[in-house]
Amino acid sequence: MTNEEKVQYWIELSDEDLKTADVLFAGGRYLFVCFMCHLIIEKIFKACYTKLKEDTPPYKHKLDYLAQLSGFYQLLSERQQNFTDKLNVFNIEARYPEYKSKLAGSLTRPICAELLEQTKNLQKWIKETILLTK
Repeated sequence: MTNEEKVQYWIELSDEDLKTADVLFAGGRYLFVCFMCHLIIEKIFKACYTKLKEDTPPYKHKLDYLAQLSGFYQLLSERQQNFTDKLNVFNIEARYPEYKSKLAGSLTRPICAELLEQTKNLQKWIKETILLTK
């Protein structure tokens, strides 16, 4: 598999997760929408890593770490950086039952709609700014 095929693989995974997030949102599964938002950005960041480093991304999930390791963190606006920090909360914690009720209780439809919209915007920006250049 060429490096470009690997990049495309990560992009396709991110796109599929976005479709899943939309379905989960329509079904009112807000905690899992947030978990999928994290995965969408994680996978698009791994596409960036693969493109910029021409290597396999690490088995890490922390978004700011992936962006820094890839060398594009400084290209993110402060708002985008803050958003990735916000998404990190929905990584490991969302998988464990003791955190689910606490997180789920704080997630309303409007909050998740905004989170999903920001995820779509960041994914699109990454594709246009980093993945379609160089």
